[in-house]
Amino acid sequence: MVIAVYHMNYLQAIIIGLIQGLTELVPISSLGHTVLVPSWIGGSWATLVHQEASSKSPYLSFVVGLHLATAVALIGFYFREWVRLIGGFFRSIIRFKIETDVERLAWLIVLATIPVGALGLIFEHQFRVLFAKPVAAGAFLAANGLIMLFGEYHRRRASTLALNEMADSGVSPAEVGSEFSASDLAAAQRRSRSAKFRDESIVPMNDEAESKLSRMGVKTSILIGVSESLALLAGISREGVAMVGGLLRGLDHEDAMRFSFLLSTPVILAAGALKIPDLTGKLGAGIHGQIFAGSAAALLTSLIAILFLSKYFKTRTLAPFAWYSIAFGLVSVVRFAAF
Repeated sequence: MVIAVYHMNYLQAIIIGLIQGLTELVPISSLGHTVLVPSWIGGSWATLVHQEASSKSPYLSFVVGLHLATAVALIGFYFREWVRLIGGFFRSIIRFKIETDVERLAWLIVLATIPVGALGLIFEHQFRVLFAKPVAAGAFLAANGLIMLFGEYHRRRASTLALNEMADSGVSPAEVGSEFSASDLAAAQRRSRSAKFRDESIVPMNDEAESKLSRMGVKTSILIGVSESLALLAGISREGVAMVGGLLRGLDHEDAMRFSFLLSTPVILAAGALKIPDLTGKLGAGIHGQIFAGSAAALLTSLIAILFLSKYFKTRTLAPFAWYSIAFGLVSVVRFAAF
């Protein structure tokens, strides 16, 4: 039975789109906020929360449009990288050999996408039915904050150990900068020991960040992909847990964010594309205007989020997002558990 969404007006569509586009990429959980914010407002807004869990609700087709808008923003921002990655992927298939950094990075993204994609296809609807509720979303949002604080604790601890090792090995702090990981330290030590690090036989990359990401290894990429699966729980941020997975494996904040965005693009795009029939079929009938308005709003805030975070994580950490998640999550649990 189809659930009507006559109560979703354009104002609601735009506001939900703005929230979705921003929180899909900022590490504070889009699903958690599209559950909690309408629940806090109440009235017809709260009705949308119940529709979030239904596979027969037109609201699902609305959400599909928002996801596609975020995917478009990510593809547009990283268009140059995606051209190289797709080209490298097909070149490696034609040659039956992976030779360059960009080819390795393309395959790492493929490998990381497999666990999150498979688990999403199997469990997405079940998890929405079970956990797309205000109390559960608040609890998982608080857990999301704790996960990010753990990642930051591990990062600081690794940096302290690296500083001690650097002092013992005679490597100058200027060689690695104020933000570095164990892998950065190892690279600096190699540079100080041997000029062979700059051997001309190494395939040059015109994007240093892609070169760094391509060296993180299969185990790290799969771990990050598995960690993204936690985002099936309303309140757990896809980008937040992916970044923590990267921090645990030695990436710095900027590289962890970049890999999480590259990994999120095919996941979000596939999740939306698989449900396009809902968007163009009966479930989307009558709300195409709201879908367009909400998607335009989501596209705008997604671009703002990408631009902001790309600069923010050059020097800053996950800590502010973690404390916000804990505070808003706990307050929401208290609010909705009491009624």
